[in-house]
Amino acid sequence: ALIFFLLLGKLTAVIFTIQQLAGRANVNPVYLNTIFRVLGVAYLAGFASQICRDAGQGSIATRIDMAAKVLIMFMAIPILSAIIETVLRLL
Repeated sequence: ALIFFLLLGKLTAVIFTIQQLAGRANVNPVYLNTIFRVLGVAYLAGFASQICRDAGQGSIATRIDMAAKVLIMFMAIPILSAIIETVLRLL
């Protein structure tokens, strides 16, 4: 937890920079928020599964990884549908 708080300032700067770039590129904020949520789920699931592996609970770690992948897939649906719509408009 201490390492997280030490890196929090740098993480905030990175997020702010990404938001500025997305604003200049006219990226829909919904997509940016989805990307941040996906990243959060990925990091949290990786952290949780590694704790389970360290505790000798490999099967629970595998289930956490699988649940995170399914959740990320559902969270990415709006972005994937926007990409498909853009491609179809180009054709």
